[in-house]
Amino acid sequence: MPENASSLRAPALHTPSLRTPPWTARSAARGWRCAPAPAEVRGFHAALPGYSPTPLTELPSLATELGVGRVFVKDESCRLGLPAFKALGASWAVHRVLAEGAADGAEPRPVTLVTATDGNHGRAVARTARLLGQRAHVFVPRGVHPGAVAAIAAEQAEVTEVAGVYDEAVRLAAEAAAAPDAVLVQDTAWPGYERIPGWIVEGYSTLCVEIDEQLAAAGATEGPGLVSVPVGVGSLAQAVITHYRSRPSGWAPALLSVEPEAAACVLESLTRGEPVSVATGDTTMAGLNCGTPSSIAWPYLRGGLDAAVAVPDSAAARAAARLAALGVASGPCGAATLAGLRAALTGAGAEERRAALGLGPSSVVVLLSTEGPAANPHAATAH
Repeated sequence: MPENASSLRAPALHTPSLRTPPWTARSAARGWRCAPAPAEVRGFHAALPGYSPTPLTELPSLATELGVGRVFVKDESCRLGLPAFKALGASWAVHRVLAEGAADGAEPRPVTLVTATDGNHGRAVARTARLLGQRAHVFVPRGVHPGAVAAIAAEQAEVTEVAGVYDEAVRLAAEAAAAPDAVLVQDTAWPGYERIPGWIVEGYSTLCVEIDEQLAAAGATEGPGLVSVPVGVGSLAQAVITHYRSRPSGWAPALLSVEPEAAACVLESLTRGEPVSVATGDTTMAGLNCGTPSSIAWPYLRGGLDAAVAVPDSAAARAAARLAALGVASGPCGAATLAGLRAALTGAGAEERRAALGLGPSSVVVLLSTEGPAANPHAATAH
C-alpha cells in the first residue's frame, strides 16, 4: 500500500540516538565477486500455484527522514500463502531433494523432511511436505510462541518442542534425520552438511531477481545503492551477496547486515575475522536469534558485506510501528532492516558510517522486510 497523507503525519520522525551502535565496516566488499545462482530457480517458482512477486513499496517520507534519494521496502508478509520469504528456499530445496531421489532409479518412497526452526522455515518445510504428500518433523526451541507451533502443526507436521536454544534444536533435528527415509532440510550449514542449505540459499535468489525487475519498472535503472538485510545464520544475506556480487564489473550496491544486539554472531565474526559462536539472549527478533553463522554463508559474509550493525529490540519495535503507519505490515525481524539503517545513518558517528556505505542524497535504498507481523510479538520469526 503506498503512503498517504495521514500516514506521513504519524508517528513522529525517529530521534537519533547519542549512542554509537555496534558496527563494523569493510572497504573492499564492493570489489568482491562470486558465481551467480542458477538461472532456473525463478522459473521453478513462477510455475508454482499461487506464485506472484511480492510488493516493492516506495516510502518517500523515509527517504526524506534518512537523507537519501529513494527508499523501497520489499514486503515478504505474504509469500506463496505464508507470512515470510522462507517458502522460496524450502520449496526449491525440497524439489531438489525429491528430484535427486527420483534420479536414483529406485521406486520413490515417502520421506520425512526434518528441520529445526523458530517458526517460518519450519512452517515452509511442513507446507511443502504436505503439498507433495511427504511427512515433516519439525523441532522448535524454547521461546517460540504457541501460535507459531500451532501453525506448524496445522500443516500436518510432527512437532517436537526442545528445552534448549535454536542451536540445540538444530542438533536434535540432525540426529533425527539419521533415521531411514528421513532427510534434513536445514537452513544453516556446517562442515559435512552443506549441499541442502546451499539449495535453500539458491531458492532465495528469486526475491532478488524480483527486486531488479521492480526497481527498473519504478525508474531506478541502475539498481539499489544499498540493500539492508536481516541476518540470523546468514543464509538470506548469502543469497543477496551472491546476486549482487556475481556481476562481472561496474556498479555494485553497498550491502548492510542487521542483527539483534542479543544475537550478533555475524557482527562478532566479522569483527574477529573468523566465524565464531556467541551466547544468545532473549529478543523479540526471534527468527534472528542465532549464535553461529552458517558455514557456507561465512565466506560470502566476510567477502561481500560492506557493513554489519546490531540493534536493540526497542529499535526494531519503533521501526515496525513506523512501517505499519506507512502501510507496510512487518514483524520485528523484517523491520530490523529499517532499524539498522537508522542506526547507521543517524546519531553519533553517522557521517563516517554514511561514507563507508557510499550513500548520498540521491542514493536508492532497498529494505528487506522478511516477514509479516504476528499476533504476539514473540511469535515473529524468520527461521
